[in-house]
Amino acid sequence: MNYAALAIIFLAAALALALGLIARRGQQMTLEQWTVGGRGFGGLLVFLLTAGEIYTTFTFLGGSGWAYGKGAPAYYILVYGSLAYILSYWLLPPIWRYARQERVVSQPHYFARKYDSPMLGVLAAAVGMVALIPYLMLQFKGLGIIVSIASYGAISSRLAIWIGAAVVTTYVMVSGVRGSAWTSTVKDFLILAIAVFLGIYLPFHYYGGYGEMFRAIDAAKPGFLTLRASGEGSVLWFQSTALLAAVGFYMWPHAFGAALTARAERTFRRNAIILPLYQLILLFVFFCGFAAILQIPGLASVDQSLFRLSIATFNPWFVGVIGAAGVLTALVPGSMILIAASTLIANDIWRGLSPETSEDMVARAARGLVPVVALLAVGLALQDSQTIVALLLMGYGFVSQMFPALVGSLMRNNPVTKPGAFAGVIVGVATVAVFSLPKGTFVTLASLLPSGLADINVGFFALIVNVIVTGLVSLATRPAPVATIGRA
Repeated sequence: MNYAALAIIFLAAALALALGLIARRGQQMTLEQWTVGGRGFGGLLVFLLTAGEIYTTFTFLGGSGWAYGKGAPAYYILVYGSLAYILSYWLLPPIWRYARQERVVSQPHYFARKYDSPMLGVLAAAVGMVALIPYLMLQFKGLGIIVSIASYGAISSRLAIWIGAAVVTTYVMVSGVRGSAWTSTVKDFLILAIAVFLGIYLPFHYYGGYGEMFRAIDAAKPGFLTLRASGEGSVLWFQSTALLAAVGFYMWPHAFGAALTARAERTFRRNAIILPLYQLILLFVFFCGFAAILQIPGLASVDQSLFRLSIATFNPWFVGVIGAAGVLTALVPGSMILIAASTLIANDIWRGLSPETSEDMVARAARGLVPVVALLAVGLALQDSQTIVALLLMGYGFVSQMFPALVGSLMRNNPVTKPGAFAGVIVGVATVAVFSLPKGTFVTLASLLPSGLADINVGFFALIVNVIVTGLVSLATRPAPVATIGRA
């Protein structure tokens, strides 16, 4: 046991809890305040909440783990975020204007209003819940790995997950999205400093520079630093996965909800210019994973590469600092996911099925559901064995199925009808589910399809099917134009 590392990790958790609780001061936690901060956040807080979607446990563990275990295919992570931010320049302002006008507080709420269909809101909420639980599992699972390794085994992964879940549940119930915003200010500063430092220090410490590091890796593992000829990591897989994640980025209910907190729409255009540059910080995370390949080969869990190399390199107190940054990367996005998931159940499923439910009752129910959702995610995280990137990609496959209906809703004359939106989402989600079954994967079914399609990401293939079905059903169900009768 190393007490210095342990103390620093606990200090980070205590700081997150304190900031989360203090954030409530002077605010009455109505549904709008709890979920979207009364739509009063300035550019910096919106930036931090949005940037928080990049720098999660996925950054420390998944990004470096994929660089360690997969090589060049990991760069899809760098690509999709930049594409998503470019899309946000045009996507988010009209969404924000409509949400402010109609007092929309969540993504399913938006679809229910836009399509005048509470049941479409219920469907969107159900899809969001199916995707959010794996994403929340990802945060808790990552938290467990980080604390267990950074504490030198003093705290087990299971205990760390329970402690982290208790901390985030407490401040989310009290302060809602304001707690997430306050905590994110510390988190982003710390992870930025740690990621840049490690991404520079480790390659130079072990190899003498980036060029030497990549030459050594290429000599030891020829072809590892290039995309594969076929299968996962091929060019077609890379392109389809990056595009899927880009269109699905703001389809995550918590990312959509973060955009609704802004005070003014110009915030989105400013952030769209800055955030692709901020995304480049991920390169330093990849460099950590690459540096670990030859220094600690043969790791059973690639997600541990960054921390295993850090333990072999630094004094325990600094490993504790890295662990503290890692803890915050789990707590901030975890809190946003908890807010989004609880709001989906209370406001979009319960209220969607019972429209007479008052806003005050919905607000109380949403806050009360936070520990229920957290317990569900903890239970699943303790049993799940998939890698962090695999969990995230599964979630993207589901949430991206809402994108065609969103694009249609932003057009002056929406070509997507209510039945078309329903059919497209259901078929798209069903396609992801069926093709992801353990004994019915897309690769095994690819023999039925044209050559080369086996490399397409399952979620992207489902999105293509979704668009086709949405278009056909919308054409079949579009009301006939009213005939005009001329005067004699």
